[in-house]
Amino acid sequence: MASKRSLLIRRREELGLSQERLAALIISDRTTVGRIERGETTPQPQTRERLSKALQVDPEQLTELLIHDGEHRPAAPARATTGGVVDDPHTTGVTDMYRRELLRLLGTAGALILLPPGVETDERANAQHPGDPNHLKAFNSHLWQVFGLSTTKRLLYPLVLDQLRVLVGRIETATSDGEHQQLCTLASELFQLAGEICFDNDQYADAVHCYNLAASAAKEGRANDQWACALTRHGYVSMYDQQHRQARAILDAAARVAARGDSQLATRQWVAVVQAQAAAALRDADGCQRALDTAQEVTGLRTSASPGGWLRFDGSRLDEERGTCYLALDQPELAAGALTTALKRTTSVRRRGSLLTDLAAIGVRRHDPDEILVHGHAAINLAVQSNSLGYVGRKLRALQTRLTPFNSDPRIAALDDRIAGVFPAAYTAHEPESR
Repeated sequence: MASKRSLLIRRREELGLSQERLAALIISDRTTVGRIERGETTPQPQTRERLSKALQVDPEQLTELLIHDGEHRPAAPARATTGGVVDDPHTTGVTDMYRRELLRLLGTAGALILLPPGVETDERANAQHPGDPNHLKAFNSHLWQVFGLSTTKRLLYPLVLDQLRVLVGRIETATSDGEHQQLCTLASELFQLAGEICFDNDQYADAVHCYNLAASAAKEGRANDQWACALTRHGYVSMYDQQHRQARAILDAAARVAARGDSQLATRQWVAVVQAQAAAALRDADGCQRALDTAQEVTGLRTSASPGGWLRFDGSRLDEERGTCYLALDQPELAAGALTTALKRTTSVRRRGSLLTDLAAIGVRRHDPDEILVHGHAAINLAVQSNSLGYVGRKLRALQTRLTPFNSDPRIAALDDRIAGVFPAAYTAHEPESR
């Protein structure tokens, strides 16, 4: 018979969390976590809320985990809903089920977009199609909006699946080249969204598969902007995997496609800003600056730079992107100016944590311990506050590797220890940056 005291520990271990990691997530310490797990203390309401989020359970299930006497009653199983979100996102089996179905449907859709439209018959003409293309387009835009607002992107799996099922049915019944092209363009947008969900869920191979299908669909639909965006997302994955030369080749192709697109959309500028990152990683200062100059042109566009979610670049992060590039090129003074300007403008806690980490790295380049300490500790505080222990934590771990020459300073040694305690390496390797 399992005691209820063991359920909390079991849940923590299922998620691969150490006591130190869980303590960081709930803004507490390992001793307090140990006392909660042993039933020696009851967490306060604010801590309970953080604990529920960290363990990915709802409040009722957390109460079940925290009870330490009596018989063990298993928590209610997760419920999957059709056309809704996953009720209990911590259930990996449900998430995997949606993921497998998504990949299956993507394969079907990928084959259909390469086939010519069918011949219209009386039967087809009289058929009631399940989705009007204009309605599908509007719902695509809605899904992108929900994706942008959602903190747990995989919750969109069932919604994307329902939309994909309808879209596959419509592609099957298309009877003209024009209708087929329109549906292929909608498919490209949806495939890119599926790729973003996979990327956010650390499934990079699946994300690349989605982006490749999106590129093919956009090509069939003669939608150059969507095609260029799909290639750019693919290039970004290569950047994330440190495959910078491969990324540059993909991004160069994206730039050629984007040149044939709508000049009043920000496609060319978004491609350029990612090209600048690739050039900076390859130590190509001239190529980086040329790409940044192209990206700057977004400020001169007369129309909206965000037509529906699949293209979200509006230039609001240009200073941040510029500073990151200058830092990679070992130009700390230029980087400091751009990053400081970006820090004054951004309200995102996660992005502020990232910027502060870069400013701490500039302190390393300048051999300024005070600058390292001020920005380093502030970055840690914001990372814990925003629960961005993977993305910002990964950057802080990279900063940590540069602190060795300063470790004779006890204040820097304490910062080093704090980074190691709050951001264990095993948990900071895979969380992707929000793009």
